[in-house]
Amino acid sequence: MKVMNENLPAMAPLKQLNKAVTGITRTNQKNPIVTVSTRSRSLVSTVQTRPKRKADFSPIKENVKRTAMCDITNAKKLDEKKKVVAKQPIKKATVQMKTLPSVKTVAKPKQSENVPPPQAPCLNGIVTRAAVKNVAANHTAQKPKEALKEISNVARIKTRLSNEFEKTEESLYSSALEELSDSIGSSANKAKEPKSPEDIKNLSVVSLVTHELQTKLNLGNHEVPEGVTDYDKENWDDTFQVSHYAMDIFNYMKSREPMFEIPNYIDRQVCLTSWMRSLLVDWMVEVQESFELNHETLYLGVKLVDLYLSRMTVGKETLQLVGAASMFIASKYDERIPPAIDDFLYICDGAYTRRELIRMEINLLKVCDFNLGIPLSYRFLRRYARCAKITMPVLTLARFVLEYSLMDYATVVVRDSKLAAAALYLALKMKKTVGWTPALEFYSGYKLEDISSVVVLLNDGLHRKPKSPLMTVRNKYSHKIFFEVAKTPLIRNEELF
Repeated sequence: MKVMNENLPAMAPLKQLNKAVTGITRTNQKNPIVTVSTRSRSLVSTVQTRPKRKADFSPIKENVKRTAMCDITNAKKLDEKKKVVAKQPIKKATVQMKTLPSVKTVAKPKQSENVPPPQAPCLNGIVTRAAVKNVAANHTAQKPKEALKEISNVARIKTRLSNEFEKTEESLYSSALEELSDSIGSSANKAKEPKSPEDIKNLSVVSLVTHELQTKLNLGNHEVPEGVTDYDKENWDDTFQVSHYAMDIFNYMKSREPMFEIPNYIDRQVCLTSWMRSLLVDWMVEVQESFELNHETLYLGVKLVDLYLSRMTVGKETLQLVGAASMFIASKYDERIPPAIDDFLYICDGAYTRRELIRMEINLLKVCDFNLGIPLSYRFLRRYARCAKITMPVLTLARFVLEYSLMDYATVVVRDSKLAAAALYLALKMKKTVGWTPALEFYSGYKLEDISSVVVLLNDGLHRKPKSPLMTVRNKYSHKIFFEVAKTPLIRNEELF
């Protein structure tokens, strides 16, 4: 994958830099050539047509002949192998039928005939191996422990048919029903039985302990100001909302933000600039879109890059390696099925080896002290919009503002909770709906005066003239799936407050 037109501000792989100061391979806008390929969902080179999240006018990607979870090979070599295999004649497999030896049947004695079982020779009451060998074909030798197990399993066989080795459809389904009926009957009988004073005393002690524990932790008990609906109380019975702990979880995340504050590090980096970081983040957005990763994975990857660059000095040849390793770690942390290491080596255009990527992953985890529970602005934004009952188009516009700010180095020093609140307020003003409501002030913990400077910073970033190498986020949110929020008219700073 190489850039076709050298006159454009495009980039070559990091280990073969010809021109500028970047660390990422980019795409020619006139003759679009793919720099980040989509993971193929099957072993066939043809891609199934289905709705994608990319914009309609984003760079068209070629069909890359490679598998998702195996080693990447050259497309020409794969075609040659297929042609060679196709030319080879197909050999018919002949199956030889083998006759099984006849099995001698042993006639079982009738129940009326009292045939004593053969006595196995014992040594001081212990069954020996010779005793097991001398047992007749229609009898099995039993050890003393097995005989005791049989006695204990007699009662279980009646109620639990699923323990049998030879299962039938009747036993497979009737066992569950029988156990259910037995459990219901036993629970009903226990309910009818009168409780003793000791049981009542124990129940009162348990309820008292749980009540004291809840009051100490203050779980779900927060005073909501007048005029603000208690979102957690409304969804108290919804297990997916986790309303009992939601307020405490986000308060805890806000208390952890000082642990991950990022200083102004770009001045200490001798070989890097803020423009190079913007190009790296744009490339990471393209990786997230191509691999269809979660947005939390993208935000965590960018955060890991900033944490690593704030503590270590990096050259421009290894900048893309830091970004790939950060996305690799973030996908392992947040994704159900993360991309393989070969996929990240492929999107780097072979600039790095497997050993280099693994060593960078280990080094990055050591620098971050294996602490990946970083508060992310995307999670705060979703919480604020859910509690204030913001519509989906407004929330999507706030997501665009927040994701577009990832490329702006000036937002690195801002806390994520404040950044999410400012992005949501700017989206509300751009849609001309409502302002900073008391509900948003309560659930975010910020007043309008606290986030005013951050709102101006985000709005100035949107007013900058977009550059061709940094169009991935705009193209992504110009799609109909994202309500085309990137085309929303901008507003001036005088209209914000």
